[in-house]
Amino acid sequence: MTCIKIGMTLACVLALTACDDFRGNNSGLNGNGSGVDPSLTDVNNPTSVGYFNQTIGDRVLFQVDQSILTPTAISTLDGQVSWLLENTNFTTTIEGHADEQGTREYNLALGARRANVVRDYLVSKGVAANRIDIVTYGKERPLAVCSIEECWSKNRRAVTLVATGLLD
Repeated sequence: MTCIKIGMTLACVLALTACDDFRGNNSGLNGNGSGVDPSLTDVNNPTSVGYFNQTIGDRVLFQVDQSILTPTAISTLDGQVSWLLENTNFTTTIEGHADEQGTREYNLALGARRANVVRDYLVSKGVAANRIDIVTYGKERPLAVCSIEECWSKNRRAVTLVATGLLD
């Protein structure tokens, strides 16, 4: 019984310390409550992450079992290249994803191939390689969850995440 009380107390303390400010003053950065600089999320600001995600497009889709860029994907990536070349203070992580079909190992490898083909394309167009990291999630982080093509097609993707940060 004592172990349960200690465990519950510890869980509550950890939950409270994970909050921005457990006293209720959750103003975040610049007082907007989100902890995120609003200039980074403004979809109307062409130098913001929000603009990149919404206007340029942060993801490209792939066909079943493929890591070949489609014409639509190339168009999106060309927009990403232009944005990244104009906004050199941002680094990127390319996430590779797959649908739920196939084994975990196969989908991790497929996600890696997808992330690599996007990275290689960005680099071939002039984005510095040291600004790009890749990660594969395979089928572990689906965007849509259901066992039909409509969902699977959304999960066969590579997502370009941008963030401000120092380069190595």
